[in-house]
Amino acid sequence: MTDKFNEMNGILLQGHIKIFDPETNDILVDKRNAIHYENMSISLAESIANGGQGWINEMAFGNGGTTVDPTGIITYLTPNSTGTNASLYNQTFSKIVDDRSVSNPDPVRNKIETRHVSGTNYTDVFISCLLDYGEPSGQDAFDAATDNESLFVFDELGLKSYSSSGDGRLLTHVIFHPVQKSLNRLIQIDYTVRIQSLSGFNEE
Repeated sequence: MTDKFNEMNGILLQGHIKIFDPETNDILVDKRNAIHYENMSISLAESIANGGQGWINEMAFGNGGTTVDPTGIITYLTPNSTGTNASLYNQTFSKIVDDRSVSNPDPVRNKIETRHVSGTNYTDVFISCLLDYGEPSGQDAFDAATDNESLFVFDELGLKSYSSSGDGRLLTHVIFHPVQKSLNRLIQIDYTVRIQSLSGFNEE
C-alpha cells in the first residue's frame, strides 16, 4: 500500500476591538468582531499579489446596528459578513487609518502596525484610531443623548479596504451597545486583526 500525504493548510482570522477614553482609561467596548471572509480573501490576495489595493485603509462608524425599546432593552442586529457589497447598516462617519496615506491628516494617532513574535504562527495587525474632541463635525457638546438616533451615537464599526475606485470593501463588522461621541470626550479605538497560519499533514 502506498502512503499518501495530504497537506492541510488554512488561515484563521480573528478580530477584537477595544473602545475607550484615553484620558480616563474608561473602557466603553471590549469584544470580538465578525470577519467578512470573502472580502478579506480578496484583500489578502490583492495585497500579496501587489495589486495596488486591498490593504486596510479606513475605519467606518455607524448608528444602525441596534434598536432600543422604550424600556431600554437593546436589540443587536447581525453583523454583515456576506456578499462583496456588504456595508454597515447606516454609516455616518469614517476615518483614514492608513498612516502611509496622504489623506490621513494625523498618522501619528491614526495608524496601522504589524506585530509578530518570532517562532509563532500568527501576526497581529493593530489599528489605532482616535476621535479627537472636535470630530466629527456637528456632534453634541455633551455625552447626554437620550436615544441612539444621533449620527454620532455609534453602535457599529468596521474596517474597509483601499480601492482605487474609492469604494473599499467591508472587511470586518462589529455591533455593540450605543456609544456617544461628543465634544467633551476623546474616544480611541484599538482594533486587532490576528492572522494565524494553520498547517499539518494527514496520512492516508
